[in-house]
Amino acid sequence: MSNERKVAIVTGASQGIGAALVKGFRDRNYRVVATSRSITQGSDPDILAVPGDIADPATAETVVREAMARFGRVDTLVNNAGIFIAKPFIDYTAEDFQAKIATNLAGFFHITQQAARAMLAQGSGHIVSITTSLTDQAVAGVPTVLANLTKGGINSATKALAIEYATQG
Repeated sequence: MSNERKVAIVTGASQGIGAALVKGFRDRNYRVVATSRSITQGSDPDILAVPGDIADPATAETVVREAMARFGRVDTLVNNAGIFIAKPFIDYTAEDFQAKIATNLAGFFHITQQAARAMLAQGSGHIVSITTSLTDQAVAGVPTVLANLTKGGINSATKALAIEYATQG
């Protein structure tokens, strides 16, 4: 199969923004590796659905390995997967905290590390992270401490990655 067409990986791809991103990339003739816990393979041969929990390092490994095996490259990673739990800070449970850390931070870490390796090997690539404007501008009545902790960290890490790898494509 030709490696000339661009390939995007989209996390959280089964609904909402993620599903729209998959469609948008396909409309631009990208091949897409779409991942989420509940995704299923459709009939489009240029979309590879990889079900799995993005918090699991094995899911990240599988997504990138399958992208390379099927399409031969990774040009864009869109970190879209995430969970949002709006509660007053003192009402968050240990389970809420663990869920946010697992999906939002561990998921970002594992898939980004795997995709960045592939991009560095080919000498080019893009990493985009979908977060929330609430990390920069709190809104009265919308409690967002865990979003700020996790998605704010992703904002910062994505900027740091851009600087770290800017000279390597």
